Parts: sequence; structure tokens; C-alpha cells
Amino acid sequence: MDKMKAAEFIKPGEVQTVEVPKPKIEQPGDAIIKIVRASVCGSDLWWFRGLSDRPAHSRIGHEAIGIVEEVGSDVTDVKPGDFVIAPFTHGCGHCAACLAGFDGNCFNKETGGNTGYQAEYLRFYNANWALVKIPGNPEDYSDEMLNSFVTLSDVMATGYHAAASAEVKPGDTVVVMGDGAVGLSGVIAAKLRGAKRIIAMSRHEDRQKLAKEFGATDIVPERGDEAVKHVMELTDNAGADAILECVGTEQSVDTATKVARPGAIIGRVGIPQKAEMNTNQLFFNNTGLRGGIASVTTYDKKELLQAVLDGKINPGKVFTKQFDLDHIQDAYEAMDKREAIKSLLIMDK
Repeated sequence: MDKMKAAEFIKPGEVQTVEVPKPKIEQPGDAIIKIVRASVCGSDLWWFRGLSDRPAHSRIGHEAIGIVEEVGSDVTDVKPGDFVIAPFTHGCGHCAACLAGFDGNCFNKETGGNTGYQAEYLRFYNANWALVKIPGNPEDYSDEMLNSFVTLSDVMATGYHAAASAEVKPGDTVVVMGDGAVGLSGVIAAKLRGAKRIIAMSRHEDRQKLAKEFGATDIVPERGDEAVKHVMELTDNAGADAILECVGTEQSVDTATKVARPGAIIGRVGIPQKAEMNTNQLFFNNTGLRGGIASVTTYDKKELLQAVLDGKINPGKVFTKQFDLDHIQDAYEAMDKREAIKSLLIMDK
């Protein structure tokens, strides 16, 4: 088969499924992956809503799991037939950034190469190290487990990056800013790392319910100054030991700085929506600010895949609607209208 279906961005508010040439091996480190399941990310809504620029007719999507169909000559760690997570980060595994545990900042990335996952097939570069092997085959797992594997390509690892960056440790009180799939994954991550109290900032009933299921002990629905007041009341005016900022808006970052106890660390994974930030509040409160692009392969291999396999975490519950590739527009609209927390794409039964 030389052709395949793939999703493309047309213009703000419009995506569509088109027929395009099936990808081929271009570099010795490539793999061709037959996509089993993919998903829509909250960050995809930026260009869908016209908040960021994207060329018309560009391929979309950066979260998926699938079966390796073909590999380049330099790929020895995975082979055709392997069931894999395809992280959006594409770390090479041997540059200074990857060796330091920050494969999200890999120095050997292809420009614009972390997209096109919402398709029947994907050319994946840096396949030898970046791909994460899942034991067995898709048919060995329940739908619930397969969905959780999809989150390990981005959203669960991103939520975990917030918790790791904030240095969440056993016994901590943690505030999670954001009730989207990343924020909810942050709740999972905080609990996984031993947080005793998890305060989820959420205004939406369905997301509040899932946050509690994932381990949130308290819900704060307010925003701005009222939210700060509520959190300070819950913490006896001490503030939180760690804050996971999973939104990126100016208000969310501002609130995160104001609910931090002296010496706390903010783990920031919400994509910044404003270039400027007043850091004076951080200085006067000895607050740390860390975070950025998640280390997906690193976290998956060290902890997250095994946590899913062992049933310790079930992040796939963030998928509240599913679609096939022919209904890609519906998948985006469901998230844009908050009818779905996260949209799942079933490519291959």
C-alpha cells in the first residue's frame, strides 16, 4: 500500500482527513510505525483556535502507539513487529541533554519532526533509543490499558515532568494548576511520588470527579485572588510544598507563585502564553521555578510504563470520547468545546 489516510490542518477551526503517500525510511535511524491509537493534545488547540500560526495542509498530531513495520540500518533496539510508544520528544539518547535526563531538549532533533502522528503510518526518527517497547502485542491488553499507553507518548509524561521538576516527595502538599489531561496527569504523578495532600484547581464537575479518583484530596474551583485565599486557608496560610503549573496562562502562573510556601518549587509544563513574567515574587519568597518540555522516553523507561503495567496508575481515563480518523474534525471540536477532556483516535482495531 503506497497511500494512507492522515489528518491535516486546513485553517483555524478546520482539520480534515486526506490521502497521502505512505512514509518511507529516509535516515538510518528511522522506523516506520503502523499507528494503532493516537490522540488530540491540548496544545493542538492552540493552532486549531488560531492562537498560534501553522501552515495550511500541514500534518498534525504528536501522541501515538503502534507496531514497528520497518527500521533503518542503524536501528537495533527495536525491530519489525515490536509494539511501541512513540514519544513526541524523539530523543537520540546520546547527546548531552539526553544523557542528563532531558530528552525533551535533545540536540539531535529534526526541525518540525515531532508531528504527523494522526495518521495510519508514521516515520519516526531517532527510533533506536526514543521508542519505548511495550511487552507483547496490542491484543494482549484491554482497551483501558491501551489508552493508558497512549498517554505515555506525551500527556502522562508531561504531568510527571511537572511533579519531578517541582521535586514532589512523600508527605508533600501539592497544588495542581489546570484540570485538563496534563493537570489530571499531574495529580496522578503527585500521588505516585508520595504526596500526602493534593489540591486540584478545577471548575468543571467531570474533571473534579476524575481528579479525586486520581488522588486529589481537595478541590479549589475559584480563580485569581479567591483561589489564592482558598489554598492558603487549606494550608493554614503556609502555602504548598510544590506547585504543578499545567496551564501556561499569565493568571495560572501568577496564582502558582502566590500559593507557594517559602522555598517551594513550581514545576511549569503549561506552554507559556505570554513572553513576559514578573519574577520578583519568586525572589522574595525563595520560590524555585523549573520545568519545560517533558523527558518522555526517560520517564517512560524509568517508571511510568511499569506503573501502568502494574496497574498502579490508569491515566487512560482522561480519554472521555473516541473517534476514527475519518472524524478528526469531530475529535478536535469535542475538545475545543470542552465536551471531551481528551479525544482518542482509534486507527486499528
